[in-house]
Amino acid sequence: MIRQKGWHMANIIVKGREKRTNKFAGIIYVSTILLSILFIYFGNQIASKDMTAFNSTDKMRVEKAQITEIVKIVEQTESLGDATSVLIKDVLFKAEMLSGVDEGSSVNGVQNINSYFKATPKEVAIGDKIIMYQMPSDLYDADWVYGEYMRTDGLIILGIIFAVLLVLFGRLKGLQTLLSMTFTILAIFLVFIPAILSGYNIYLWTMIICLFVTIMSLTIVSGVNLKTLAASIGCFFGIGFSAILVVITDHFLKLTGVVDEDSIYLLLMNPDQPIDLKGIFFGAIVIGCMGALLDVSMSISAALYEIKANYSANTFRQIVSSGMTIGRDTIGTMANTLILAYIGSSLSIVLLLITYNPSMLDLLNREMVVIEIMQAIIGSLGILLTVPLTSMAAGLLFATGPDSSRLRNKV
Repeated sequence: MIRQKGWHMANIIVKGREKRTNKFAGIIYVSTILLSILFIYFGNQIASKDMTAFNSTDKMRVEKAQITEIVKIVEQTESLGDATSVLIKDVLFKAEMLSGVDEGSSVNGVQNINSYFKATPKEVAIGDKIIMYQMPSDLYDADWVYGEYMRTDGLIILGIIFAVLLVLFGRLKGLQTLLSMTFTILAIFLVFIPAILSGYNIYLWTMIICLFVTIMSLTIVSGVNLKTLAASIGCFFGIGFSAILVVITDHFLKLTGVVDEDSIYLLLMNPDQPIDLKGIFFGAIVIGCMGALLDVSMSISAALYEIKANYSANTFRQIVSSGMTIGRDTIGTMANTLILAYIGSSLSIVLLLITYNPSMLDLLNREMVVIEIMQAIIGSLGILLTVPLTSMAAGLLFATGPDSSRLRNKV
């Protein structure tokens, strides 16, 4: 009887502690979401304070419209000499405005198709939704010119399908992942990019964004527990190591940051205070590495968390050894993932350079190619460091932390 009462009292104490722990974790979780909103709002206010990219008052109007009538098609052929000719086709149409002050009204527009340019747009048809620029034509009674097909509707539908399937299959974790992705995208486009355009230090803002995304993502997706802390520690050091490698490599490779004509346009945006092109590729490489390091650190930490909670790996050495074993397989797959991702994203440029380059030696020393190789190598090196650091952090936290049953209850 006395023993039963003792067990009953012990259970009450344990449940009370668990309740307090869960309440504290819930407060931290909600606080993380609120602080993320505040970071994005005030970060945008600070980062965009000196941004002048969208302040011009003489910019061309860009509006959405839907084709309602094809009025006329005018075709003419012009000779370029040497038996070469080009076909110029002007498609005159009426369209209903879908945005702007003229929304709902009918306007005249023209689409110019020139066979001299190999990548010509598809000829517009009735019902097509397009983007139009306000540019009065000297040849026709048209105030608007075709710009692009409106593709955002399709992208929105694709995004909704992704979000629904993510929540359907991932349930609560899927919803948390969606929330984390939203904050990450907002941080990049509302804080990081405005900071660059405002002329702030790209190196500093890159590390600020990486710090925010790491803490926010791991906390929202994984919760407030020891595995999140271990993954954060490993990821932080991996990001810092990658950032240092980029700076050192930049010095030895004598990079300029001018990799294509787009880089020149960035310089010309603000001649008085030009954007630091080397800072741009620093941010691109470090932020690109962060995605892989988040994945690796969380995978190893979560695996070790389960090993500690369910099996007999209780000592620092056992946990670190298990982490290194898991990490060896992760390193191979993630290194391949990085290389394939960078090659895939710039495949057309790689094909063009290989086809028209005079020699392989010249190709491998082109700054554009060098930076792509740098991204893959530095990302892989960051993973190599993240694996042992995450394993050691997990070993220190899990081996000296609560017993396996309490670890399990915190998940």
